[in-house]
Amino acid sequence: MTDPQPEYRPPAGVAETIAPGLRRLLARNPSPMTFRGTQTYLLGETALAVIDPGPEDPGHLQALLAAIGPGQRVSHILVTHAHVDHSPLARPLARATGAPVLAFGPAAAGRSAVMQALAESGLAGGGEGVDGDFAPDIALHDGARVEGDGWTLEALHTPGHMANHLCFAWGDVLFSGDLVMSWSTSLVSPPDGDLTAFMASLDRLAGRDWSVFHAGHGAPVTEPAARLAGLAAHRRGREAQILDALAPGPADAATLAARIYTDLAPALQPAATRNVLAHLIDLTTRHRVTPHGPLAGDAVFERL
Repeated sequence: MTDPQPEYRPPAGVAETIAPGLRRLLARNPSPMTFRGTQTYLLGETALAVIDPGPEDPGHLQALLAAIGPGQRVSHILVTHAHVDHSPLARPLARATGAPVLAFGPAAAGRSAVMQALAESGLAGGGEGVDGDFAPDIALHDGARVEGDGWTLEALHTPGHMANHLCFAWGDVLFSGDLVMSWSTSLVSPPDGDLTAFMASLDRLAGRDWSVFHAGHGAPVTEPAARLAGLAAHRRGREAQILDALAPGPADAATLAARIYTDLAPALQPAATRNVLAHLIDLTTRHRVTPHGPLAGDAVFERL
């Protein structure tokens, strides 16, 4: 796989200042799904907000604690979503600092009725792994404002990549988690990922003016409007490919993924299958395709 951002190599374990009052700390968990690793953000000068503490890694915890300078303390720990590369370190960090953990809710919070039914039928999430034990101390509703010493964040419920996904707006700067990244499109893996919700979240963000997105992985998104439009167009293009691939006859998600993703590394093929499944579920709800039998991960679909 070609490196999408060869020039973007922030040092792991070092809190770098990227804007006045804002630092970024890269965890040492690079992978095909996390790129260089999970990026934790420290916002503020005295009372700090820690956004996405990261994976359960004692080394990253020590790096975070070392980044708290004289006269500083952690006042809030905010989590964009409950994947294992973002949320597990929240509880150890809370124990070490006494700060509360804030998020939309547990891993399954915010699921649509369709996704909840799929989960109850036995479909499990794929990809990055779900932190099933995650539970915040304080649940943030959409539009909630979190205020600290010299900073204010607005919580925006932006499901799609995951049902409990939040973005955090700091003025016209957005901490976009895994919903919008510059290095890659987001994995949408049902039942935790929901393509219908993902497209709605992109539309919602496109309705506001932003200067920059700081994502969970990869370089900052410096042209947010163009990136949002590009991601939406990419998904519409993928939808068209899926419908074309169904033209010869019914097929399941894995078969369609193999037809469409012809140059993908084998390790990423399961994620591609999940993305195709997400599209098929969305297309089912919009009456563009129909499954043979109950809606399920291994269902065979045909065009309508």
